[in-house]
Amino acid sequence: MSTIRALVVDDSRVMRNMVMNALKMSRLATFEFTEASDGADALTKFDPTKIDMCFVDWNMPNMNGVEFVKRARATGTAFHIPMVMVTSEQTMAKIEEALNQAGADSYICKPFTPEDMKVKLEKYVNKVLSSRAPAEKQGGFFSGLLS
Repeated sequence: MSTIRALVVDDSRVMRNMVMNALKMSRLATFEFTEASDGADALTKFDPTKIDMCFVDWNMPNMNGVEFVKRARATGTAFHIPMVMVTSEQTMAKIEEALNQAGADSYICKPFTPEDMKVKLEKYVNKVLSSRAPAEKQGGFFSGLLS
């Protein structure tokens, strides 16, 4: 199974552990985790060449999750990295702000289950893993014409 390098950002250590355990139990991939306690801490640990996906809480001290996503996207080097909000904010206005204004890719409401993670994240995990596949496995020009 391929490895996904994930940045998990939440001011609660318990919640970071819950996110990491749910991701492991989803069996979508093998995960390696980097943890951050808020958006400011996450920015210091965020390296688009070493992180494949981010899981970000909304409400945190110093810098909230939406601001982290905006700043990470503003670098211009992180558009290929799926940013997933994992938060208790459940109003349509908050979901739209995260997805449409900040640039998050997906939104998972707390509480969640490993199955919730699997359903919401499968396409993003597959996208990350397929971006690493050798060119010959992705198919060439002619295979694109045939599909």
